[in-house]
Amino acid sequence: MALKITGKITGKSIGKFTGKSSLLSAPLAALLAGSALSLAASPAFAEGKTLDVAIIGEADTFDPMMSTKDVVSIVTQHFVETLYTFDGGWNIAPLLATGLPEISDDGLTYKIGIREGVTFHDGSSMDAKDVVASLDRWLKVATRGKGVADKVASVEATGDYEVTITMKEPYSPLLSLLAFSNSAAAVYPEEIIADTIETVVGTGPYKIAEHMPDQHLQLVRFEDYASRDEASDGAAGKREQLADEIRFIPVPDPNTRVEGLLSGQFDFADGLPAESYKRLEENETADPLLLKPFGWPIFAVNHKDGLLTDKNIRLAVQAALPIDDMLFAAFGDDNFFITDGPLYPEGWAWRTEAGAELFNQNDQARAGELLKEAGYDGTPLRILTSRQYEFHFKMAEVAKMALESAGFKVQMDVVDWATLGQRRDDPAVWDIYITHSPFLPEPALTSLYDKSSRLGWSNPEKDKILGAFTSETDIAKRKELFAELQKQVFEDVGFIKIGAFNALQGTRKGLEGVPASPWPFFWNAQVQ
Repeated sequence: MALKITGKITGKSIGKFTGKSSLLSAPLAALLAGSALSLAASPAFAEGKTLDVAIIGEADTFDPMMSTKDVVSIVTQHFVETLYTFDGGWNIAPLLATGLPEISDDGLTYKIGIREGVTFHDGSSMDAKDVVASLDRWLKVATRGKGVADKVASVEATGDYEVTITMKEPYSPLLSLLAFSNSAAAVYPEEIIADTIETVVGTGPYKIAEHMPDQHLQLVRFEDYASRDEASDGAAGKREQLADEIRFIPVPDPNTRVEGLLSGQFDFADGLPAESYKRLEENETADPLLLKPFGWPIFAVNHKDGLLTDKNIRLAVQAALPIDDMLFAAFGDDNFFITDGPLYPEGWAWRTEAGAELFNQNDQARAGELLKEAGYDGTPLRILTSRQYEFHFKMAEVAKMALESAGFKVQMDVVDWATLGQRRDDPAVWDIYITHSPFLPEPALTSLYDKSSRLGWSNPEKDKILGAFTSETDIAKRKELFAELQKQVFEDVGFIKIGAFNALQGTRKGLEGVPASPWPFFWNAQVQ
C-alpha cells in the first residue's frame, strides 16, 4: 500500500537545547514515523537470511565524509555512525553521544558526553580522542564540515569520554550537521585518520564482509555492536541487527530494479520510475512505497569556472527553462510532481514566495536578449547528467531544446552516476550538473548555499545573509533571513530548482521495519 503524507510543520527556537529539539518538518516527520512498524510482535529473519537491496549504482566511496551522494549515505550508515542522528520526527537524538549536549548560554560551547563501551570493527574501543580526531578531519575534508570550519574555535577532549566544541560565533545548525549521514561527521578510530582513508572502520551494526565492484557490497552483523537501549524511532534508538547479512546490489537501470523486485530477486528497491507505480500496486509480490513530498530536482550551477560565471548568462538559463514540460517529461504523471518555485513546499515553516516570480519563466526570447547583453559567443553550455536517475536525463533533454531555442549551443555529457560524482569536483569540465535533494529540516544542511561547496556560489550580499541566518537562533528571525536567502537564489541564480517531486521505492510483501525515508536503512528489517 502506498504511503501518502500530509501535515504541517512547527518550529522552536534552537538556541539552547534542553531536550530533543529541532525545526521540524511534519510532512517528513510523518513520512518517517507513520510507516515505522512494531518489531516486537513480528518474527525475526530465519537464520542465515540475507536482505537484498537494489540501489541505483555503485557507492564510489565508503567514507561518508567525502560524499554528498544519497547512495553513499544509504550504504555507509549501516557501518559508520555519528554523534547524533534524527528520530522519526526529525528531532536530533543522540547516537554515539550519551545525550544532547550541554550548551552554554551564549551558544558558543557544546559539551558532549561520549558513550562508554562502544567498539570499533577493528576491536578497539571508542573514546573522546577518536571523536576529536574524526571531527578535526570532518572540518578539513567534508563539504559540510568545511562549510562550518571557519566558525569553530576548537574541538577538544575534556575528559576520557567528553568532547567540548567551542565556536567563534553562535551557529544554530551545528547539531543538525553533526546528525546528518550525508557528508557525515563520522567517527573513526584515531589511528586511521588521514586525508584519505583506504579502509573505513566504523562502529555500526553491520560491517563490510565483501565488496565486488558493480556486483554487490555484502555487510554482515557486527557481533560486538553496542546498540542504544531506547525504542527504535526513525534512525534513533535501538538497532536490532535482525538480518544476518545485508547485500547492496548496484542496478543502474531503473526498469531492471522494478523487474527484480517483482520477480522476488530483491527485498527492496530504491529510485523506481513513476510509471511502475500501478504495476507494483497491483502485484501480489511487492508493494509501492511513495515518499510524498520527497524533494526537488536541481540544476547545479558552476560559479567557479566557465560560462555561468557571467550573471547574465545564468539569468538567461533560468529564463529559458520550461519547468512544466521538463517535469512532465521526467515523470509523466502529475501525481508525481508539482511545478512549485519556493524552495520548501506548502506546510513547511521555511515556505516563502520571495523571488519566486523568476521561477518557470519559459521565456526563450527574454533569454536570447540576456545572451546578447552578455556578448555570448556560442561557447557550448555543458550539461552533465546521468541515466541512472532517468528523470535527470529526461529533464535535460527538454532543457536542451529550450536552451537551443534561446540561442545557446548545448553539449550534453551523459555519464554513469559514479563518473558524474567525480567530474562535478572538477569545475573545468561542466557548467551545469543535474542532481536532486530531499527536503531537509534545516536549510543549512543544503550545502549549495555555501561558498565552500563545489558550486562556489559567493557574492557579498548572499554571504552576509547566510552568515546571519546560521548565527541566529530565534526562529522568527531565521525565517525572515531565509526569505532573503531564497530571493538571492533566484536573483543571482545560485542554483535552479526544477519544481518538486515524489519518490517511489518498492518493497517485498511482508518486509517490515524499514521506515519510509530518503535514506532507507535495514538494521531493524524483517520479513513477516
